[in-house]
Amino acid sequence: MDHRIAFRATAASFLGVVIALAAGSSVAQGPAQPSRPAAGPAATMPAPGPRPAALTPPVSGARPAGAPAAAASSGDRIVLLDRVVAIVNEEAVTQYDINEQQRIVMQQMKSEKVTPPPADVLQKQLLERLITERVLMQLAKETGIRVDDVTVERTIQRIAQENKLSPEEFRKVLDREGIAYPKYREDIRREIIVQRLRDREVESRIIVTDAEVENFLATVNAQVGGDVEYRLSHVLVLVPEQATPDQSDAKRRRAEEALKQIEAGTDFGQVAAGFSDAPDALSGGSMGWRTAARLPTVFADPVRGLKPGQVSGLLRSAAGFHIVKLLETRSTNQPTVVDQFRARHILVKVSETASEADGKAKIERIRERISLGTKFEDLAKLNSEDGSSAKGGDLGWLSPGDTVPEFEKAMKALTGDEVSPPVRSPFGWHLIQVTGRRTQDITAEKQREQARQALRQRKSDEAFQDWIRQQRDRAYVEIKPEERG
Repeated sequence: MDHRIAFRATAASFLGVVIALAAGSSVAQGPAQPSRPAAGPAATMPAPGPRPAALTPPVSGARPAGAPAAAASSGDRIVLLDRVVAIVNEEAVTQYDINEQQRIVMQQMKSEKVTPPPADVLQKQLLERLITERVLMQLAKETGIRVDDVTVERTIQRIAQENKLSPEEFRKVLDREGIAYPKYREDIRREIIVQRLRDREVESRIIVTDAEVENFLATVNAQVGGDVEYRLSHVLVLVPEQATPDQSDAKRRRAEEALKQIEAGTDFGQVAAGFSDAPDALSGGSMGWRTAARLPTVFADPVRGLKPGQVSGLLRSAAGFHIVKLLETRSTNQPTVVDQFRARHILVKVSETASEADGKAKIERIRERISLGTKFEDLAKLNSEDGSSAKGGDLGWLSPGDTVPEFEKAMKALTGDEVSPPVRSPFGWHLIQVTGRRTQDITAEKQREQARQALRQRKSDEAFQDWIRQQRDRAYVEIKPEERG
């Protein structure tokens, strides 16, 4: 899992951040490539500015203790201040949940200068996101996915560090945004849970072959401007998986109305907020920067034909109807020369079944044996819980960004062939030894790795969106009619 999660505050763009998070290699990113603790593509979650972006999951379903359920007015009439809006399997979504989300989202949209959609449209969008969240959280619970408090706190600390904030400053920013820290912690916990669902249900099944990488690079090299990245916004009108012809026609008309408003001069972000079913709708439909390989398949050719500021026609995919706006482009054709380290490591994992204390004690015992003369590589073969163990822990040559920050910082601080003290990363406890150093032009290698990551990310994004839609369609959802006095 990509633990380099950018700083964000709670808002309704729950699935947006989940879809944006990409799985890279094992020690830093999950099970894709067990031999390298890679940090994954930087494009998966670009570092934001100092203002927290609204990119974490929405609040949980339960109304906080003390929140009023009803209040008496004059006479005997009872005015309900909270009500059940929907039942998701056997769990309720309340009006309080939606109102709380609306408060946060309106604040976020104001700060991002996105014109909000009408209140009824916004509430429907927030309800759908809360329903989807309930479905995924229920699935995670049923299948035994848990995230402990230590993991949550470490993730929050990393978010603060990446925004150059101390823990105290971080909490003050949350306070200014009107976000209670305990709720923020639970939002982060849910985000990690969903990422683990994605790792298990989607990422583990994504395969990118060498032939696909070669074909992609050949295609890019054959194209004029093939080294270009695109910054995009989009509108997505979802079509249910088992939609009837009438339902598909209704969705098409909705998408056509959105395109008509855009062509008439209505701000694209406002149309996205009002029409789009995508997780990023309430942020104006922003997709950020994408390489050609990371564009959804349906976007790739139309986007290449657009100039900055132009909007595509209506595009159809298995998910539904799309409208894309190209905001700007940039070239990525720059040589890359970096300082590389050849390193090996021993990893002792920490999980629900292996405690923090046990993991640290084990890695310290291993380090003591090394200090007494046992070969590092022999102990790695016997003890390391990583795919590199068979090679004595050898990770090969590592470039900047290939590993998580904790690993890279400790590796760079080593001199000679000394063994590091125990190093804690999101994956457990490491011992690190550097066996070589060099300066290397990695332009070709970087292009291959970026192509592989981009292809993997494209496949993953499309598969994850399909999987989410399937889970939503399979769930029992009952929308309660509005109560009228």
